[in-house]
Amino acid sequence: MMPELSCDLHFADNANAALLFGDLNRNLHTVEKGSGVTINVRGNDVNLSGPEHEVKLISDLLRQLYDLIGKGYPVYSSDFAFGLRILESTPSARLDKIFLDKVYVTTQHRVISPKTINQKKYIDAIRHNDIVFGIGPAGTGKTYLAVAMAVSALVNKRIRSIILTRPAVEAGEKLGFLPGDLAQKVNPYLRPLHDALNDMLGSEKSMELIERGVIEIAPLAFMRGRTLSNAFVILDEAQNTTREQMKMFLTRIGFDSFAVITGDSTQVDLPVPKHSGLLEAQRILKKIFGIEFCKFGKEDVVRHPLVQKIIQAYEKQS
Repeated sequence: MMPELSCDLHFADNANAALLFGDLNRNLHTVEKGSGVTINVRGNDVNLSGPEHEVKLISDLLRQLYDLIGKGYPVYSSDFAFGLRILESTPSARLDKIFLDKVYVTTQHRVISPKTINQKKYIDAIRHNDIVFGIGPAGTGKTYLAVAMAVSALVNKRIRSIILTRPAVEAGEKLGFLPGDLAQKVNPYLRPLHDALNDMLGSEKSMELIERGVIEIAPLAFMRGRTLSNAFVILDEAQNTTREQMKMFLTRIGFDSFAVITGDSTQVDLPVPKHSGLLEAQRILKKIFGIEFCKFGKEDVVRHPLVQKIIQAYEKQS
């Protein structure tokens, strides 16, 4: 039987305590539901009781999130789950070192920042390298954070343009049956990139920058023969590039440019998966200075909590 522990916490600032607890103590109820700890609230005082390890973990989580609020960080309800996941894997972690790394603030005033240790490493890698690979399962923020870094670089005038590209690989659906010309046929494949831009810039500003050519969203085939200078270039779904396409893309990079390549090596839709350009790049480029590979796992999933469990279930069956 695990030793039990009771712990009392006091949060002096009324306003910050209210933000921490949430409406009708909703945040605390969520934490209680997802752990083996019982939480009782009286005013600004909180009592935690339950297994010793869990109580210490939740106590550290609440203290750190309370400190973050005091530093001006707008703690979201999802941060409780993200913070708990970080502290479970790395008890010595400081949440302020991760959550306060502000990448961009959206038009809705929502702060975009890393939510996991690997996301923080990814952001730092993009800051310090000209070419970065982000490899891992869906929902880990690979593309979204890359787009946020690109928008931030554009707003701060570190680059003059953003180029977002994807290989248009048929994943069970045939392009030929889609209506319209080639650009219209591949547009559904590029929709996630449009969504990320709209979320950060707003649809009107995003459309304006696209019309002016400051932001370009195009299939990978459209990159051939070009030199991409003074740009932030993102290649998404890179697991579906061939070896030749990956080499073509990487050799497009010009002066004062940055490239981020994202993909999931377990979701290759090519006829021969082992011919994926992403898989080959991991093997032959890993020792080149200025290129960094960042790996994500199911613990980095920042979508609905069930997504992490779905990935885990499929891993067990593979």
